[in-house]
Amino acid sequence: MDTMNPGTAAPSTSPSTPVDQMEQSFDIVARQEQAETDIMGLRTDVDEVKARLDKVSRAASRPVIGGASVNNEEVKGFVDGYLRRGRETELKSINGSAPSDGGFAVPQQIDALIARELTEISPIRSIAQVVQTGTSGYRKLVATGGTASGWVSETATRPETDTPNFAEIAPPSGDLYANPAASQSMLDDVDFDMQVWLSNEIAIEFARAEGSAFVNGTGSNQPEGFLQAATSTAEDGVRSFGQLQYIGSGDASGFDASPDAKLIDLIHSLKSGHRQGASFVMNSSTLATVRKLKTADGAFLWQPGMIKGQPNRLLGYPVIEAEDMPDIGSGEFPIAFGNFRQGYLIAEHSATRVLRDPFSNKPFVHFYATKRVGGQVLDSNAIKLLKIEA
Repeated sequence: MDTMNPGTAAPSTSPSTPVDQMEQSFDIVARQEQAETDIMGLRTDVDEVKARLDKVSRAASRPVIGGASVNNEEVKGFVDGYLRRGRETELKSINGSAPSDGGFAVPQQIDALIARELTEISPIRSIAQVVQTGTSGYRKLVATGGTASGWVSETATRPETDTPNFAEIAPPSGDLYANPAASQSMLDDVDFDMQVWLSNEIAIEFARAEGSAFVNGTGSNQPEGFLQAATSTAEDGVRSFGQLQYIGSGDASGFDASPDAKLIDLIHSLKSGHRQGASFVMNSSTLATVRKLKTADGAFLWQPGMIKGQPNRLLGYPVIEAEDMPDIGSGEFPIAFGNFRQGYLIAEHSATRVLRDPFSNKPFVHFYATKRVGGQVLDSNAIKLLKIEA
């Protein structure tokens, strides 16, 4: 049996060398650097995904109008399928008096672009009250008096009010149409922005026809213009409903020696409630004359806008140029003043219809666009006229 030498120490594990400790420290640093690299990669991936989601969200919420790309399938099918190539699959027909002639509904995005352009270039539309209708016959009741009010104590009996009086407004309407044309080579050009071109062409033609109808329309298959309403010199509350009050210019061929006084009379013939938001309406020829008018002390009545975007003003009120207003002449009404938002009503069917016609005028393709539009004086107390008379 072997015995241990009591003078001999027990074996023990030798401590790590400096080389091993250095290798372990390098390994820790390498693992930290790898972890930081992985974390940075994850952050980059998260940021990229977030940016893509934000881009998709903004594109989904932005209306497809103007120069924006056509992402909506309905718009893409209508523009590339029907307008460019004449395919009629999956398009809804709009029924008019003859369903086969009704055309096809313009997508909402294109219709919104047409409406925006119309508001910018149609002078009366930009200041009048516009309502969208689903039918061609629109009617509105307007209170003409009798709705009396008063004050009583909390416990007192309420006296009976006067019987309300109403007048019915049914704006005469007609089909407004435009017929722009494009060559087949234009339609085959993929860089040709068909959506913007068609919207602009329709809006320009619609605005030209509207400008005449809202001022001088006869009311027969078209709106009734505000200058076609009956006129009287009687004040508010005395005239019959629907009659417009006018102020004479004081001279049979133009303005008298005190034009500022007549224009001030015209302004204050309008009640104070209507003067908030009121504007002058005249054509450029009349405007050229008005800009030269002076008061007795030599000051110009015209006040140009001093800041970009600020409208020019006449006696403190903006001026709207409507070329369909008459020139200054004996018996004419060259200037209107009023709150057209309350005074003139435009009622239009909400959908524009387009019928593609590649046969009538080859090699051109016509796009026959129609829209039902009506108009009439709504509140005859809200519009006043200046008449050239002695």
